[in-house]
Amino acid sequence: MPKEAPPNGGALPLDAPIASGRRVLEMQAKLHRWAVADPDRRFDDLFNFVHDPATLITAFDRVAGNVGSRTAGVDGLTVADVEMQIGIPGFLDDLRAQLKRGTFRPLPVRERKIPKPGGSGKLRKLGIPAVADRVVQAALKLVLEPIFEADFEPVSYGFRPMRRAQDAIAEIHQYGTQGYRWVLDADIEACFDSIDHTALMDRVRRRVKDKRVLGLVKAFLKAGVLTESGDREDTHTGTPQGGILSPLLANIALSVLDEYLHEPWKPGGSMSTPYQRSRRRVHGQPRWRVVRYADDFVVLVNGERTDVEALREEIARVLQPLGLRLSTAKTQVVHMSDGFDFLGFHIRWKRKRGTRTWHVYTFIADRPIHALKGKIRALTRRTSQQDPRTVLIRLNQIMHGWANYFRHAAGKRTLSQLSHFVWGRVVRWLRQLHRWKWKDVRQRFTRPDGRWKPITADGIALFNLATVPVTRYRYRGNTIPNPWTLPIAAAT
Repeated sequence: MPKEAPPNGGALPLDAPIASGRRVLEMQAKLHRWAVADPDRRFDDLFNFVHDPATLITAFDRVAGNVGSRTAGVDGLTVADVEMQIGIPGFLDDLRAQLKRGTFRPLPVRERKIPKPGGSGKLRKLGIPAVADRVVQAALKLVLEPIFEADFEPVSYGFRPMRRAQDAIAEIHQYGTQGYRWVLDADIEACFDSIDHTALMDRVRRRVKDKRVLGLVKAFLKAGVLTESGDREDTHTGTPQGGILSPLLANIALSVLDEYLHEPWKPGGSMSTPYQRSRRRVHGQPRWRVVRYADDFVVLVNGERTDVEALREEIARVLQPLGLRLSTAKTQVVHMSDGFDFLGFHIRWKRKRGTRTWHVYTFIADRPIHALKGKIRALTRRTSQQDPRTVLIRLNQIMHGWANYFRHAAGKRTLSQLSHFVWGRVVRWLRQLHRWKWKDVRQRFTRPDGRWKPITADGIALFNLATVPVTRYRYRGNTIPNPWTLPIAAAT
């Protein structure tokens, strides 16, 4: 049983996460440096790093800082429950003892179904681990990530440190401008649910020799699921979405695809230099570039439609040993002049208005616009009796996050239109809430010169999307750093 909480409630010293984080960063920098120096090295004795007190403290700190910390697993405990009922020191000491004795066993994940974005009506299955399992998964991620990051190709961007969706979009823009305008817009069907465990563990063993670490990874894969109906189901394939370790494991599996498609770009490859790439086109051969974000990816091709279709067949063969296949409904071959959606953006090659020149543009896709409007409508229903200040705070949070994601798209007109939409929804709701007439609205929200003032409630002003500056995102290419090559980490 976990140890009792000490009299102060079991809180860690205030500087404990900071000191532990510094120690973990030093350890990660060494692991990454060794992995880069020797691509064939298989790491042994990693288990001591996993159950190191500093690793567990850092892991718990990250779990506690996650939004999901308020959600319980099958044991019914949240992070707050652990802090109040058990105490963090006692909880981590007990967890470390279980790991060292070899008695730790992950519990099944709690299944939770949420609607998929876009209003399709389909549901996405999430697997919510217990708090102890989340901490161990976070500890494993802290140890394994710097090792595998040394091997990952620069063409994948999802769930990797210091990389973001905007980098993937910038890469598409960069190569689309250079003539890569045929696109394989691909989606892997039920990727997280279908990854073959044997194939995945083989990929992990290429870098990890420590049997205890391998055993922990496999135990999480086989932990099972407690469905919403209360039934226990075994997991023979896949890695549940919702687990801290799942994105890293998915990237390890899908690195097979990255390596296959990016191999010609490496030194000595058939597309490794600008001259070689130009000669391929002279001889009627295609050149391509893959851009992947988790299980969504596109292959940009400078060639013909038949070249893209041939690549689709090759990709299907590469994915088959992993137990994966392309979604026939979502995978399509398109030309960039027709446009395609990727990561919420709509990318299209089109003529610039008023000129004869053509450029690659990045717009905001329709789906996230509809999703944002749906959230605004839900908060401003005419029958809502919520406190206006609370509503404005929530509206501002939603719009700030949305605008920050899309502020690098060519979306000034869209932001202005959305600003008018939000203003209209809020005014109609306030009129209904307070029984105002139109003249009451004008009295409260116009200046003496007749111009509109921002809508406010108890000191909170409604955020104006039209004021968001739209800027071009800087293409970073192969210069994207990672946390273990930055000056602070490199000095360790």
